[in-house]
Amino acid sequence: MRIGELSRRTGVSTRALRYYEGQDLLHPVREANGYRTYPEGSVDRVRQIRELVLSGLPTRVIRNILPCVRGPEADPQPCAVPDVDMVAMLTAELRETEERIHYLTLSRNALRRYLAVLEAPADPA
Repeated sequence: MRIGELSRRTGVSTRALRYYEGQDLLHPVREANGYRTYPEGSVDRVRQIRELVLSGLPTRVIRNILPCVRGPEADPQPCAVPDVDMVAMLTAELRETEERIHYLTLSRNALRRYLAVLEAPADPA
């Protein structure tokens, strides 16, 4: 299939598909006329990539874990050989994600407090 059809079937823009290709996440075949041709399995692969991107993982991490992903969702499966570098990279990414969650929680709580003050009835003193 061509890039436009892959875009329609996955809901991912052609621009994003080209970006995924540039990040070595997708591997279309180039025809003699320069068109990209994607195999049928690319639909699931794009959905996997999109799910991982939306989860906040950078493409450098996604590129490393894609070989361990199976099925239409981004469900991890054991890789043939455990990779110590991948474990270290994912551990660091998890630590950074947990830190972002901490600060986002603080921000959410502050916004709630500010809204509560702003939405409280005025004191008719």
